[in-house]
Amino acid sequence: MNACTLRCVRVVEFGVLGAVAAWGESGEPIALKGPRHRAVLARLLVARRRVVPVPRLVEDLWGGEPPADAVGTVRTFVAGLRRALEPERPRRTASRLLVTEGPGYALRAEPAHVDAWRFEHAVAASADLLPAQAVARLTEALELWRGPAYADFAEEPWARAERSRLAALRLTTVERRAEAQLALGAPADAAADLDAHVAEHPWREDAWQLLALALYRSGRQADALSVLRRARQLLREHLGVEPGPRLRRTEQDILRHADHLDPGPSDTAAQVWAEASASYESMVPLRARTRLESTAGLMRDLAVTGGGGLEAARRHRAAAVAAAEQLGDPELTARVIGVYDVPAVWTRSDDPAQAERLVGAAERTLRLLPPGAPEAARARLLATVALESRGTLPDGTRALQAAHQAVAGARRLEDANLLVFALNGLFMQTFERAGLAGRRDGIGAEITEVAARHGLFTYEVLGHLIRLQARCATADFTAADRHAAAADALAERHALPLVAVFTTWYRALRTAATGPPHLGESAYRAAARSLDGAGMPGLEHGLLPLALLCLRLHHGLPATADPHTDWGPYEPWVRPLLLLAEGRDQDAVRTLAAVPSPPGDLLHEALWSLLARAAVQVDDRPLMRRAQEALGPARGELAGAASGLLTAGPVAGHLDALATALAVHAS
Repeated sequence: MNACTLRCVRVVEFGVLGAVAAWGESGEPIALKGPRHRAVLARLLVARRRVVPVPRLVEDLWGGEPPADAVGTVRTFVAGLRRALEPERPRRTASRLLVTEGPGYALRAEPAHVDAWRFEHAVAASADLLPAQAVARLTEALELWRGPAYADFAEEPWARAERSRLAALRLTTVERRAEAQLALGAPADAAADLDAHVAEHPWREDAWQLLALALYRSGRQADALSVLRRARQLLREHLGVEPGPRLRRTEQDILRHADHLDPGPSDTAAQVWAEASASYESMVPLRARTRLESTAGLMRDLAVTGGGGLEAARRHRAAAVAAAEQLGDPELTARVIGVYDVPAVWTRSDDPAQAERLVGAAERTLRLLPPGAPEAARARLLATVALESRGTLPDGTRALQAAHQAVAGARRLEDANLLVFALNGLFMQTFERAGLAGRRDGIGAEITEVAARHGLFTYEVLGHLIRLQARCATADFTAADRHAAAADALAERHALPLVAVFTTWYRALRTAATGPPHLGESAYRAAARSLDGAGMPGLEHGLLPLALLCLRLHHGLPATADPHTDWGPYEPWVRPLLLLAEGRDQDAVRTLAAVPSPPGDLLHEALWSLLARAAVQVDDRPLMRRAQEALGPARGELAGAASGLLTAGPVAGHLDALATALAVHAS
């Protein structure tokens, strides 16, 4: 016997928790040829190492009408599978994986090499673990699922029983993990998982009971009772049954605050944090480079808390990057910069000077990285350049190029986390001209889909907000409403307070666009209060007065404002209209002559609309033609509504006013 047959047995991993697949030792997919080859492999995996007779394979593959040469065809399929699974097996030696035995064939895969079998083993083993270990083990087990079991053979009778068994075990595993989370003192985590679980599987009474208990232990008694009422209604409407005794007893216990529902006041999370922090302090040296990476990671989590957390995150992140550069290790600097992949939807930086420094650090690090540095590190640096540039820093061409390179790198690596980060950078660079809401909607759709599939909830929110903005631009408020509701639901589930700032402003925009001016003004003023303490100066500075001015333009009202109004960064494009309102026409003409073109950002069309109005009033024909050219691609949009925050009315109205004014002079 060839020595390689004894020693060089190739390890093949099989996957059935999703579409049936196989991978080699290095993780590369194994080509399984046509659907019949895949069906033979799937049928043998269903048999779980047992022999499947050839007549049974023929019947399962073709049903009651097999071809005349069915047996020979099955043998051909098996031979093809053997070549794919064991390409290095010497000729004329027996297969050690797909074996011939008695009247048929068996796949002798090891239990550790089939994802469904590993899943079952992990679930069984978790029964003897402590809650914290059980949560980790069950989470790993659930992450093995790529989709429904044997997804590409859902209609095959021979797969039906195994598919049902595995699906039922998965549902039970989700509930067992929730029980472990409750035992661990993490009811909020359990509630977040169970909420989606009962929405997909409303007949699971145990899941409803666990969700109610998790909400109650999270201090949400009213929500817990509401969940139980919803369970009762769904069970009656869909199954025609009343809730079982366990659900009814849980409702009664919650109403009377039964002692056994709450394990006590101890703050397990705080205890875990304190113990882990102490261990980190004692085990990781004070000057260790690991601390810089840890700091950047913590700042990423801190940033989404809003307010002071966001401001502190920006400050400490910049300090960590500067410290990493001082150490002279470009790969460390790349990790410190790249780990801060916080989603961003607003196109004006909260701290432009710091953003410019970060872009500079990223560019320097890109130049210093050695040739063998991981591609993911380069892609994250490129995404940072695109994201932090936000279309407002010099050399926008470089930022757009960096965005495309980052996205291409993420796609090559098939890295979902990196891809959504890179797409966020690409979104920031889609403002080279007006009228690109459709392109941004496509980016938002991909971010949403990838993030939802991989559990990246902060980016799933980002995707919905980008799509909200894009649909606002085209006045599709029905779709925008759906994205706002989805973003709000995710924000509530995952404690993301800054999301409400954008959805509150969106609803003010919708009111302003569809209702009378006084209602729009009230809505904008109410929305402005959501910015108090949000820690987003790049968004809040000058936004309310700009929204109110645009509201007046939308309704054809004269531009008026308090002379002491702080217009923030929008002052250059607002000032000409204000001067005209004061009767200072010559000053307005001089100001218009020096005003720069609006930056490429979410308010690009709104600011051009302000300039267009002023240009018409002072008969500045060159500026009118520039405004006409700039706004032309967005004729079908609402000016400024791409921001999801405000609008100056239909772009078509501004273009028509420009065309009329230019036509008068031409005649």
